[in-house]
Amino acid sequence: MRVIHEMKFVARLSSGADEWSCPACGRRVTLRRLPEPQLTVLDPGDESAVHVGVIEPDARAAGAAGATGTAGSAGSAEKYGLGPVQNVPRPPSPPAPDAADRRWLAEIGIDWDDDAAA
Repeated sequence: MRVIHEMKFVARLSSGADEWSCPACGRRVTLRRLPEPQLTVLDPGDESAVHVGVIEPDARAAGAAGATGTAGSAGSAEKYGLGPVQNVPRPPSPPAPDAADRRWLAEIGIDWDDDAAA
């Protein structure tokens, strides 16, 4: 079962990005919104946890003033239909190329894992 952590809005930076922090694991990110969205991870924290962040009306002002926001990550997650995440499967890794594929890769100038394929 995956753990859900609630990210808290910390502040709006001079760059216009929002800074978010997870009090449970220390994850910190900056998030710049449209028209040029960008996510920058400042501290990865617990990368196995699912992190959610919700801005309620006037939460930016409250977050900048030090308020804690909602009652807890479970409440926020359920409120927005995220619920407890039990299993988030990742796609399987593609298979390594076989001998014929490695020969073809070598013919076009690509060495797979520094291995001469031909």
